Amino acid sequence: MATKTAPSAIELDTSTRLAYDRTRLAYENTMMAWVRTATSLITFGFSVYKFFQFEMKAPGQAERLITPRIFGMTMISVGLVSLFAATVQHVMSLRRLRAQDPDVPRSIAALLAGLISILGVLALLAVLFRQ
Repeated sequence: MATKTAPSAIELDTSTRLAYDRTRLAYENTMMAWVRTATSLITFGFSVYKFFQFEMKAPGQAERLITPRIFGMTMISVGLVSLFAATVQHVMSLRRLRAQDPDVPRSIAALLAGLISILGVLALLAVLFRQ
């Protein structure tokens, strides 16, 4: 079974092809770890905000230096920033790999990171615009 390659691409031997596949899969695995970490930060921040929003209904609560809302927004923001930085690094790594082997497939982990970032932005907006 022959694979389609770009006209200027050099046909790689099996061990080199497998080395590129292992490298790509390591990049994907690392990206998925960042997606899990960012998802945890985003959901933890939103959960803290919602939990204390329900718990702090009683009047006369003392004002705090860091409110649950500020803490939640901070956690969500850290999750989004880490996901963005990891995505940029992932894309740059795949571009370097693709420069040596044009047959490197597109990243599904980067697509998932984009979807999670959209959900994170929506969570941040929900916390930001709800008092």
